[in-house]
Amino acid sequence: MSMAREALATFKRANRTIRRRRCFSLIAAAALTPVGTSAQGPAAIAAEPQLTLSEVVENLVQKNAERAKALQSYRGKRIYKLDFKGFHTALRAEMIVEITYTAPAKKDFKVLSESGSTWIVKRVLKRLIDAEKEAQEAAIRASVELNTQNYNFTSLERRTNAGGCGYVLGIQPKVPNKFLYRGRIWVDDQDFAVCRIEGEPAKNPSIWITKTEIRHNYQKFENFWLPVENQSVSSLRLGGRATLTIMYQDYEITAVQPVKDTSASAGH
Repeated sequence: MSMAREALATFKRANRTIRRRRCFSLIAAAALTPVGTSAQGPAAIAAEPQLTLSEVVENLVQKNAERAKALQSYRGKRIYKLDFKGFHTALRAEMIVEITYTAPAKKDFKVLSESGSTWIVKRVLKRLIDAEKEAQEAAIRASVELNTQNYNFTSLERRTNAGGCGYVLGIQPKVPNKFLYRGRIWVDDQDFAVCRIEGEPAKNPSIWITKTEIRHNYQKFENFWLPVENQSVSSLRLGGRATLTIMYQDYEITAVQPVKDTSASAGH
């Protein structure tokens, strides 16, 4: 009897050890499993598009033109931040700017403060302002507008649970232009405005950069969709990474005329 009890006790101890090992294996597997989707909330579910790709693009171009015509001016504040890590060093700079836009294409910038690396402020952040002024020239504006003259729209997905930005379009620039980009855009279901961009520049801005990833987010203010955050992450050819972030705040908008109601357009 004693031998039977000892054998039973040994079996129970072995069984508990196996259960503990299985438990630890499950915990380890869970810890190592990518959680990118679940960490960001419920995943968007792909569904059949309500409109065709050409219809979404047509609405997008039309509504963009209507909003541009209705917008007289706006004021706002931007916070530019650049972090560089590489070559056994880390650099950081920040610049706060006030911007005034006047239709059709005038932008005035006033630097309110600067901090961090003076080289980055002068050679990078202030050059971004110069490039944006350059992009407002009539010829350049026409060549970078989001339309079928400048882009090929290559795909369309319809996503639910996307916060209203249910149309996801693939886009490819028709020419390698430093002001254009390739990737995906998210388009609002009702307003047919771009509310998110993920992609890369159509033309590499520098031979010293191997890859740049861009993410732009837009938000509706009154009847207009304006940028709220831009982030560009560039990997350098000799090592290192530069992360540029632009935050947009304190919009004050003046409209010439009300933007047309878009609810009817979403259903045709």
